Amino acid sequence: MADRLVVLHRGILPHNAAGIESLADTVYATEEELPHLLPGADALLCWHSITPAVEAAWPEAPSSAPGWVHVAAAGVDSLLFPALVDNPRVVLTNSRGVYDRPIAEYVLGLILALAKDFPGTWEHQRRREWRPRDSERIDGRTVLVWGTGPIGRAVARMLRAVGMRVSAVGRTECAEDPDFGTVHALSGLRPALAAADYVVLAAPLTAATRGMVDASVLASMKPGARLVNVGRGGLVDEEALVRHLTDGRLAGAALDVFAHEPLPAASPLWDLPGVIVSPHTAGEVTGWRDDLADLFLDNLIRRAEGRELRNVVDKARGYVREVKGG
Repeated sequence: MADRLVVLHRGILPHNAAGIESLADTVYATEEELPHLLPGADALLCWHSITPAVEAAWPEAPSSAPGWVHVAAAGVDSLLFPALVDNPRVVLTNSRGVYDRPIAEYVLGLILALAKDFPGTWEHQRRREWRPRDSERIDGRTVLVWGTGPIGRAVARMLRAVGMRVSAVGRTECAEDPDFGTVHALSGLRPALAAADYVVLAAPLTAATRGMVDASVLASMKPGARLVNVGRGGLVDEEALVRHLTDGRLAGAALDVFAHEPLPAASPLWDLPGVIVSPHTAGEVTGWRDDLADLFLDNLIRRAEGRELRNVVDKARGYVREVKGG
């Protein structure tokens, strides 16, 4: 008997919906419909991923919860609520691998935009002002990547290719990492921060990482350094960041993710000099939804055939654990 699959969506459906429907008894649900359709389902595809609707609709009886939840995103923080995490029946998978290269390209673009002051150039163009000026090199500049998952690794490879000096912060110290060179443990964070011209956040949002970039971390950064966040907004104390940008200790920031999205119109981040704001689109490139749908269909086929699913999340940690040698 085919699984009963609920697809949570906001109007845009997977391009391969017909293929999905051929393998599962598929129903489509909006956030409003989810509480009525989720109980008793075998599987849930969160096609629209960042939403509290799943927790709100989650069945009270553990036996009525879906045994498999797949999220069309790399981050699963919106799904790490106790009823899901603590239910041993529920397998959680994500879309790890889809966003790695696009986000790495985006980070390179943001660093170039900051170093070359593209926003300033565009403002002079808008005013029809001819204002030649020097810009900064990125070759030889030091980058600290916080997060050693596949996105952080893709970022490191991209930045090393243009001559930047890259290291990382991770759970386990390593002196000879193939992508980062050096991986600093948290105990070595402060000296690494003090040496970095750019700090790139690519970590997942978990109980351990929420608010990790607080006032003390920002104060430990090199004067004139810049922060790039393509991880999750909740990693950063935004009020402290605004203070460090306003007083000039930090030269700028490029932020694609925020604690509250959409970023409220009243946020000072919109208007601060040296700050680039983008609407959580670092991984969204032509064809990205098709890649997400193809990954899910592959997992659906694997499930139907009794094979191991790709990208199984360690629910206690909040991310897919690295497989040694793979």
